[in-house]
Amino acid sequence: MTYDTILRGGKIVDGNGGEPFVGDVAIQGDSIAAIGDAGTLSGNTVIDVDGLYVAPGFINMLSWSVESLIEDGRSQSEIRQGVTLEIMGEGTSMGPFSEKMKAEWRGGILGNDSIKYDIDWTTLGEYLQMLEKRGVSTNVASYVGSSTLRVYAVGYDDREPTADELDLMKSLVRQAMQEGAVGMSAALIYPPASFAKTDELIELVKVVAEYDGVYVSHLRSEGAAFYEALDEFIQIVRDTGVRGEIYHLKASGKNNWDKMDEVIRRIEKARADGLSIHADMYTYPYSGTGLTACLPQWVQDGGHEAMIRRLTNPDMRVRIREEMRGQTNGWENMYQENGMDGILLSGFNKPQLKKLTGKTLREVCDMRGTPPEDTIMDLIVEDDSRIFTMYFSMSDDNLRKQVPLPWLSFCSDAESQAPEGVFLESNPHPRAYGSFARVLGKYVRDEGLITVQEAVRKLAALPADVLKIQKRGRLAVGNFADIAVFDLANVQDYATPQKPHQYSTGMVHVFVNGGHVLKDGEHTGATPGRFVKGPGYKSLST
Repeated sequence: MTYDTILRGGKIVDGNGGEPFVGDVAIQGDSIAAIGDAGTLSGNTVIDVDGLYVAPGFINMLSWSVESLIEDGRSQSEIRQGVTLEIMGEGTSMGPFSEKMKAEWRGGILGNDSIKYDIDWTTLGEYLQMLEKRGVSTNVASYVGSSTLRVYAVGYDDREPTADELDLMKSLVRQAMQEGAVGMSAALIYPPASFAKTDELIELVKVVAEYDGVYVSHLRSEGAAFYEALDEFIQIVRDTGVRGEIYHLKASGKNNWDKMDEVIRRIEKARADGLSIHADMYTYPYSGTGLTACLPQWVQDGGHEAMIRRLTNPDMRVRIREEMRGQTNGWENMYQENGMDGILLSGFNKPQLKKLTGKTLREVCDMRGTPPEDTIMDLIVEDDSRIFTMYFSMSDDNLRKQVPLPWLSFCSDAESQAPEGVFLESNPHPRAYGSFARVLGKYVRDEGLITVQEAVRKLAALPADVLKIQKRGRLAVGNFADIAVFDLANVQDYATPQKPHQYSTGMVHVFVNGGHVLKDGEHTGATPGRFVKGPGYKSLST
């Protein structure tokens, strides 16, 4: 038989963890049609991949491309690292939206409010269908976010939901799962998700478990209360029977670095006890989130406008300043954990403040002659935003402990980027351009921490198994032709905090659903990506 496309003579790494072998891969339509010995398959197009690795496309377990894909569906920074499926929705998802939420939507989730769009959808499923119809290069999937559910039913207030509000949130979870969400996420370090008690989360997660979905969480603490936050997560998994995933597992703040060994021990004990628990991580020793993470959580009770009012109230500022300087009580004080030199300001909205992009908090304090606590409050008020910020709070040694863990996969925790247009108006975390390239370049080739076959298993097959996504994550006949072809000798990340807009290299060809998206290292403009649905959707259609 003559197939559409043959990848001839590459080193095949099928995702199962076995040794690479040399062979041909045949693509017919959107699927892998055959895998055979080198030189044995025929095709209308034959691509010589001798010396290159041929692997299943990678799955980004935490993508923030919810807005960037609307701006540019090519997903350049992801495709150029071999990512063929982006899993979105950390705490905040692009649906369900009430009419009030649509009217109040601010956009600029990661600090770039230059991406403009109208919300012409209501549910999460409608948003993902919109992306597929609009045209995207990567496949897309999403969790429904507990913050979004809470805003829909309760608003931004720090209080428990009424019985009716909890029932509404549960019905919204059920609808999202039926539409194809892969599960529910909760970013418990941030308001309004942080206002939810454990019992509330358990009630919502029970619905997720009905549809065989995943409960994924940014733990309530990754620092001072790391153990307690992990115990809460394990309790939710145990009490509901759900499959659990921990977002970007890390120990934040130098005083907490030594906790990682015990955290790993507790996770492995829970797994040995029969709980389905996995985690993911990006490959950099610094994080990225809002400058608002330096504020006590009560400051954000009631939402953004309420926060701005408190930050401009002289009496309130005295209290906020004292709490930022003092011992924290139940919240993750990123200012105290990192200090002025460990905080890099990266995403401003107001033109007059963009000159501060790439400066540390200390540098801005010196420029303004104001104390750090006041500088933080002033900047948030002046920019009228959360201000995307990088925090240099993690340990390289801990990263090296985590990378080989057989139950840990990888993510970017960033939106897809391109070094052009509106993307240049803010500095993303370098992980947007390099998180997956670093797995192969740094940890496989340079440090030999894991083998190439184990890296591919953790980049592709493991995420597909965790999410119960069928026919993706492995090179197998009948699976969708999501394929990454790379030159291991030349895989390299180049993005830095100061100069993040730099593509990684080494990825030669990428196919998504059989569409040739990256050819000889250059994007073809093809947008064959699809809305990939979770197991709850499948169970309803069979």
